[in-house]
Amino acid sequence: LSSGAAMDQVTLGERELDVMTALWTGGPGTVAEVKDRLPAALAYNTVLTILRNLEAKRLVDHEAVGRVFRYFPVVSQEAVKGSAVSRLVAKFFGGSPVSVVAHLLENDALDAEGLKALHAHLNGRLAELEKKDQ
Repeated sequence: LSSGAAMDQVTLGERELDVMTALWTGGPGTVAEVKDRLPAALAYNTVLTILRNLEAKRLVDHEAVGRVFRYFPVVSQEAVKGSAVSRLVAKFFGGSPVSVVAHLLENDALDAEGLKALHAHLNGRLAELEKKDQ
């Protein structure tokens, strides 16, 4: 699955993200199958509209299987996640990833286990960068 050329400019609403998540975790599906995987009860036509909108955004495609369409994602969850995080960092933290981490630390968003995990990630990343610079 590709990241898509215009991925940085794509914004997903909550329902669109629910539908994409249903496709990423459950695999391709018909409108009815996707509808059954969603956390919120939505009408069939609502799910169909969301899938068509996602298709217009080039995030989803479909194939005809008999008399129904089976929808599948054409972008990876990682690509969407990266795009969403980049937008969040740009819009709320002035483009500074350091400000994001500082915010998490200042607002007690991380417990001791979270801090240990973050510390391990930071040490690993620092070691990679230092190795690269040698």
